[in-house]
Amino acid sequence: MRHYPSGVTIVTLGSAAGPVGFTATSFASLSLDPPLVSFNISHTSSSLEALTAAESVVIHFLGEHQRHLAQRFARTAAHRFNDPALWSALDTGEPVLHGTPLWLRTTVEQLIPIGDHTFVVGRVVRVHDDTGDEASAAPLLYYNGRYYRPTLLADDVD
Repeated sequence: MRHYPSGVTIVTLGSAAGPVGFTATSFASLSLDPPLVSFNISHTSSSLEALTAAESVVIHFLGEHQRHLAQRFARTAAHRFNDPALWSALDTGEPVLHGTPLWLRTTVEQLIPIGDHTFVVGRVVRVHDDTGDEASAAPLLYYNGRYYRPTLLADDVD
């Protein structure tokens, strides 16, 4: 599946032990009415236990300038939140990463074990959109084990 490109997100949540987060490239929109989204988490993830206890999560859509965050949240859990300049907590408790152009706060609606992952369905309850100029909000992409930025293709001429 590494030959299928995807956008890069980071999922964060609050837990009794502190902030939790992980990189996810499986984000998908499921429904507009009601507003539902999804992502997957591996059964071997250190974040799975906290996620199963969470009532809500924040899904951050990373911009091309945030590869460092994608790499940080794909590594050991102990280092993900050790720089307090990178994040702050919402009044609802979830950590929010600074400088992320777009994020969604979702309530966890369903957790469905499928194969070696859990399929998570979330209901969007808040949208933060600071994308402004589309050029500055270009998404971070992941393909074949590497990070990319999108390049606009020239329109076809009829």
